[in-house]
Parts: sequence; C-alpha cells; structure tokens
Amino acid sequence: TRVLVVGLGNPDRGDDGAGALVARRLGSRAPAGMTVTTRAGDMLALIEDWTGFETVVLVDAAAAAGAPGRICRIDPSTDDLAAQLLPLSSHGLGLAETIALARALGALPAHVVVYAIEGAEFAAGAPLTPAVAAAAEEVAACLAAEFGAAPAC
Repeated sequence: TRVLVVGLGNPDRGDDGAGALVARRLGSRAPAGMTVTTRAGDMLALIEDWTGFETVVLVDAAAAAGAPGRICRIDPSTDDLAAQLLPLSSHGLGLAETIALARALGALPAHVVVYAIEGAEFAAGAPLTPAVAAAAEEVAACLAAEFGAAPAC
C-alpha cells in the first residue's frame, strides 16, 4: 500500500508547526512505501499531492477545544471534521473544505485519516509549546508503527 503522510501548517507560527514536526520526525523512520512531505500553503494543492496514493494521513494543528497537545484521530469517511477543531485558518481554504471538495470531485483517496493536534500558541515567531511538541513525537511514533513492522500504538 502506498501511503502519503502530509504534515500541514506553518512552522513559524508556534503550534501551527505541529504537522511539520511530525513530518520531520517521521522522515528518518518512515517505513518502505511511505512518502512524507509538508504543506504550509494552499490546502487545495493537497488534491494533486495525494493523486495515486491509496492511503493519506494528514497531520495538522487544531484550535484548542480541550487541552493543548490532545491528539484527535479523525476518519473523514465516518467522522465530521468539526469546524471547531479545524477552522478556516491561514491556509485559506481549510482542510475540511478541501476534503469535501475532493470527495465531490471523486478525487479523495480510498483511505484518509486526519490527526489533529490541539495547540495553544499560534503567534508568528512563537515556538511550539512543550505539550504540542510531545504530541507530535507521539503521532510520528504511532505512524511509523502503524505502517511499519513494529506493533501499532
């Protein structure tokens, strides 16, 4: 199975860089058949990015609805990408809208999973908060295990 993991967000805006950190951490331990990339801009470009992949994992920061660092694993085929978790943001067209558009166009891969890591600090130039950095490490380890030979978490 060809798997694409996309770390979303702007690493120069504090916790918005959670997805990019997951991609960096996963890059060195990505199992065979997995492609890892980042996207900091237009979410609409994801439709081109995932062409030809059977499974796509999207990792993004989310507005805090619980506690910073909380990880939400969302399956867009059965779960709603709640506006409070993944609102319109600096990305322009949001992730939820991009997935809905791809579904309507018949361009959504067979399996899509979204990992949303709740953040607290999104100011320009801010570092990732410790809770979000720890959550990003956990997501990277889980993805390496889920799609590799190690036991899944």
